[in-house]
Amino acid sequence: MNELPAHAQAPAWLPEALTGAWNVLATYPIVLALVVFVVGLGLAVIGRSFVLHWGGKLTARTRNGHDEKLLRIMANLTALIVGYVSLVAAVQVLGLNERVEQIIIRVLMSILILRMMVSAMRAAHVGLAILGQLRDRFRIVEERTLPLFDLVATIGIVGAAAYALLMVWKIDPTAWLASAGVVGIAVGFAARDTLANLFAGFFIIADAPYKLGDYIVLDSGDRGEITKVGIRSTRMLTRDDVEITVPNSAMANAKVYNESGGKWVRFRIRLKVGVAYGSDVDEVVELLEGVAREHDNVCKDPDPRVRMRGFGDSSLDFELLCWVNHPSERGLVTHELYMDIYKALGRAGIEIPFPQRDVWMREAPQSASERGAD
Repeated sequence: MNELPAHAQAPAWLPEALTGAWNVLATYPIVLALVVFVVGLGLAVIGRSFVLHWGGKLTARTRNGHDEKLLRIMANLTALIVGYVSLVAAVQVLGLNERVEQIIIRVLMSILILRMMVSAMRAAHVGLAILGQLRDRFRIVEERTLPLFDLVATIGIVGAAAYALLMVWKIDPTAWLASAGVVGIAVGFAARDTLANLFAGFFIIADAPYKLGDYIVLDSGDRGEITKVGIRSTRMLTRDDVEITVPNSAMANAKVYNESGGKWVRFRIRLKVGVAYGSDVDEVVELLEGVAREHDNVCKDPDPRVRMRGFGDSSLDFELLCWVNHPSERGLVTHELYMDIYKALGRAGIEIPFPQRDVWMREAPQSASERGAD
């Protein structure tokens, strides 16, 4: 029997019981390659099922779905690696030309690296979500900082994958890194506004002057709810259902009033009310506080309060201070309270004054000629 070529000889790790079958199939390289690939796919499926089975038992106690997502990513990655290893082994037993074999293996390795890069980015995203839920251990990872860590992880993974691809194709990365530095300087000058927005986005995410769902007022007068805090811009939805996109560099340099900030999300509204001079001030205070307490959307804690602010030109000036549960309720509650106050003052017979001017007409004195004529 002729000795088999080196590429077709049975590997050292193969059991002796299978060596004979290997040697028989080695005379038909295509059949042997197909068998190696099919066996590899079977091992990949078995490995994936094994990881899902035993990993599922470990994550069965958790109440969120992030652990299950991470487990599936790991199981698919395991099957992927085993499948590609079997495919490379099948190519090697075909006995192709050395140059052709190297090109095929490098192409397969490149595809594997790209697939692993995608899986790693997904795993990093899910892993950050899991860390964000463990706030007692990882307080720095939370909803507002997730985009920042996600971006850093993506850059690191893409960089590692690019370096691995260069190594697979035997390309010296030194010249590429030097070229990237020169290109980076040129891009930095050409896109300085974009870079300013990116750096401002990092600082906004880290400093967190506002977060998703907050109601803010810009120094330009725009007011709305934060719907997205991105790396380049911040989006806010106004009460007119108009979305405004503000570059992060402008947000970083603007004076921002966060109506949802402070100790709680509740928002205080102020209603100025004027009554006529001579009104019973104690009755006015009691009436205004009673109207606020009876409103369903006014918070009971803190309790509504009324303050007399001064003596106006034609009225006694009072101010009703009360709180609503969310800044978005300010407009509607203010409208309803003014309506109720107007009706309550009318029922109580308390006058709401308005500016008035009395004009007195005086008769002009007669001249001497006019008196003589008389």
